[in-house]
Amino acid sequence: MARFLRLASASADTWHRNTDCDYSSAYVSLYTSSDLVGHGMTFTIGRGNDIVCQAIKEVANRLVGKEVESLFANMGKAWEYLVADSQLRWIGPEKGVIHIATGAVDNALWDLYAKSRKKPLWKLVVDMTPEELVGSATFRYITDAITPEEALAMLKAKEATKAEREAKVRELGYPAYVTSAGWLGYSDEKVARLTKEAVQAGFNHFKMKVGADRANDLRRGKIIRSIIDDPQYLPDGLAPRDPNGPELQGKNAGPTGAVLMIDANQVWDVKEAIDYVTSLKEIKPWFCRFIEEPTAPDDILGHAAIRKALKPHGIGVATGEHAHNRMVFKQLLQAEAIDVCQIDSCRLAGVSEVISVLLMAAKFGVPVCPHAGGVGLCEYVIHLSLIDYIAVSGTMERNVLEFVDHLHEHFLNPCTINSRGRYNVPNNSLEGYSIEMHKASIAEFEWPNGSYWAKVQGQS
Repeated sequence: MARFLRLASASADTWHRNTDCDYSSAYVSLYTSSDLVGHGMTFTIGRGNDIVCQAIKEVANRLVGKEVESLFANMGKAWEYLVADSQLRWIGPEKGVIHIATGAVDNALWDLYAKSRKKPLWKLVVDMTPEELVGSATFRYITDAITPEEALAMLKAKEATKAEREAKVRELGYPAYVTSAGWLGYSDEKVARLTKEAVQAGFNHFKMKVGADRANDLRRGKIIRSIIDDPQYLPDGLAPRDPNGPELQGKNAGPTGAVLMIDANQVWDVKEAIDYVTSLKEIKPWFCRFIEEPTAPDDILGHAAIRKALKPHGIGVATGEHAHNRMVFKQLLQAEAIDVCQIDSCRLAGVSEVISVLLMAAKFGVPVCPHAGGVGLCEYVIHLSLIDYIAVSGTMERNVLEFVDHLHEHFLNPCTINSRGRYNVPNNSLEGYSIEMHKASIAEFEWPNGSYWAKVQGQS
């Protein structure tokens, strides 16, 4: 069953490429002959969501009648089966609406798997043997970048120390960065207030949107820098971090160890991106990301050119929020086009493809900082980052994870942040992939017949 949920409390962001955001979710439930149910979703910003719902129904129909344990036995092969419908591939292949829909279905299947084993999804995956984890990924079209044998060797090298990393992240939490302070359209006073609140909440990485107006960007960036670089705003008892420490090297950290990140929303051509971002170097940004991206998401060589030009200025490049499959990430890594790999849990086709990208990024030594700016994405990506840290890359300080503070109230197991500005580790044995929504939220916001929309339409 695929549902179109259109949530009323959309972000206040006024993106210059996404100027009409209407936060929505295509939500799917996979039912079994038992009481076990798996839930998945993909995030959109409004119109088009009904098209995704229809595509989800087509993809999910391939699972009808399948025995779940046979699917769980090899999730990599289950994923390949989902993408193997020749007629559906024709309107992809492995990109666009069909790929987004496949992500929702694959995520629901993983949710089902984790719930059947009574583990949060991240724990299900990190408890796998290296062989099982390799078998859960897909290597089709990427063996020129990483082979299953190479991946197996990498995972085996990390196997003996997984328990140590798991204990550490359970104690400390997973490092996060905050987006909410730097939306376009906010007044200077609001930017300053939200930045101070984020510093007090323990955050050390801060992101702002750029690209609409250079002078405005510099002014806003200086406001944020003036706060995050000033020790007086730090929470009581928290000492400044060492800007030259190992977790902050190469990030243009200020005197308190704070990092400013900038988000360009695909707004520039290549040369324009180079010139514009170079002009912002006085606010010491770490990287230009995507949707934070400096140029078109599919322009591999354009990103490589931007990265090469910005490197002398100490500014890196990140992208991936709209990278629609593992092959795009493969090329970005092979072309040395990015400093940061930014996966999206709903743009890629589910957990199995995400694992493939995590493995490639680890081989190329590129940190993974997932995008999480929409409905349910924070709930999703904490699982993915924990898998990366504990089982794949073995590092988390450079793999900082996005956090936004809206729409968590719709989920049974919302993500939470601790006083250090870090994600808490999901620990409910029944939450699976943490994406199950409250029935009341579905009843209220399902489009177009939910009670909220009935009321709105009655008032119009």
